[in-house]
Amino acid sequence: MIDQRILDRAATLAEMAPDDSVTAEVLSGRESRFSTATPLAKPPVTYLEDTEAPAYVLTNAKRGIGRGSKRNTVSPDGERRTVVLVTGRRTLCLVGRESEDEVIEVPHDAVAKAAYNTGLRGHRIALRTPRQQYHLWVHRKTGEPLLETTTEFIGDHQLDDPETLEDNDASRVMYRGRPVNLDAGPRQSGDSETEDTRTEDGETDTSDGDHTITYRGKPIEDP
Repeated sequence: MIDQRILDRAATLAEMAPDDSVTAEVLSGRESRFSTATPLAKPPVTYLEDTEAPAYVLTNAKRGIGRGSKRNTVSPDGERRTVVLVTGRRTLCLVGRESEDEVIEVPHDAVAKAAYNTGLRGHRIALRTPRQQYHLWVHRKTGEPLLETTTEFIGDHQLDDPETLEDNDASRVMYRGRPVNLDAGPRQSGDSETEDTRTEDGETDTSDGDHTITYRGKPIEDP
């Protein structure tokens, strides 16, 4: 049973949010946006700081979050899902695990470029930082207006010259509350650029399925 304090905070943040993608049901962990499955091991709202509030929420079923390349993904376990919380200071990617979720944090002030693209099997928001690029896969039922406003929101919170950032904490990957060294150790499944990628419905997708990438309504070069 979910603690009443978590339910109350989730309801309050949903009421405060500027977009209806932020719901009490998703924040409290009772369901995902397009599924009744429990998305994470812990309610998404518990990963937010005390004074932090989400402006937008994105989800996907099985494609997870790509690091570096679109196919080098961190994917959820079993029936878990991926929940992305976009707040005023960061994009918080939560990949559902059976026991402890994996957390990937991308501060807005570390983003050099934010763009999105749409596809028949799923959509994607790409965030480029001084260290690497992150690919946020988004459920195919998500409307393009939400992708556009989310991307613009992140862009509005960028620094004028984020490429000058050299701090290793500029874009952080966290696991069990601790930073992960991306330069050491084996890489996640889906390492190869030729490896198949699962769709939202669990099917195999052997193509990138990418279409035109746009930023603030204008096409740009695919990162």
